[in-house]
Amino acid sequence: MEVLTTTAAWRDRLDAARASGRSVGLVPTMGALHAGHESLVVRARAECDVTAVSIFVNPLQFGDPADLERYPRTLDADLELLAGHGVDAVFAPGVAEMYPDWPEAPSTVVRVGAEAAPFEGASRPGHFEGVATVVAKLFALSGRCRAYFGEKDFQQLAVVRRMASDLGFAVEIVGCPTVREPDGLALSSRNVRLSAEERRAAAVLWRALTSAQVAVASGERRPSAVATLMASVVGSEPLVALDYGAVVDARDLRVPAVLDGHRPLRLLIAAEVGPVRLIDNAPAEVALRSARRDALPGLVGVATGA
Repeated sequence: MEVLTTTAAWRDRLDAARASGRSVGLVPTMGALHAGHESLVVRARAECDVTAVSIFVNPLQFGDPADLERYPRTLDADLELLAGHGVDAVFAPGVAEMYPDWPEAPSTVVRVGAEAAPFEGASRPGHFEGVATVVAKLFALSGRCRAYFGEKDFQQLAVVRRMASDLGFAVEIVGCPTVREPDGLALSSRNVRLSAEERRAAAVLWRALTSAQVAVASGERRPSAVATLMASVVGSEPLVALDYGAVVDARDLRVPAVLDGHRPLRLLIAAEVGPVRLIDNAPAEVALRSARRDALPGLVGVATGA
């Protein structure tokens, strides 16, 4: 496994792979790798000839310097894990390699519109500008490839898809399913910062999502009612402070007027668990016309543990 630290070496390595007729699978990460990242690597290896992983904690997407400082950095362990999965090349640049004028921000940044504005975009101003900018640079350096992203960061995936399409990158974006703990908590590099009690409490996010899934499948058509239900479930856990819970059109992240079954739906949630911000999401499916509306209250009560 080659470990490269300069943009020129990375570009040359992947150009050479394509010149020899091999396809490239790219897995962009910020390190602190876990089983969710491993699932992306496994899929990239299965679908591409060369598997390339980037590890870069991108300061441009952190609004809070303290949050950036606390972000886990485990490069040696990450490289050992990737070598065990047969990864061909790793790009692990320093900040100065990606942003030569840092701590001054780059003069050119990428700003995505509608998909980046609500939810995480509203709660973390500048976050998606930082994400889109670093991913655009990675795509420009990596060239034609398939790029693998986890669905756990569903809004990020939507932003990246829009950015790649609008700017014409020769990159196929592949979304991969979220990997979860047995109690439903989505794997995240931030989970290691949770205390034992906070870790237990964090499972309420998945309970809120599954309760909302049951409500939609049982006939609830009002997005506001689904959001209220999610807030109620999270409100039962005193260690967790909800930021938002919503049901949106999965294609553009807009909240529909009614859940009519004419569009794919996604449930989004974000909360502060102690000092740690966690996000999650899940699909939702509208019930068939024959679903009984009077079954909803009982089903919701079972799902929430009320």
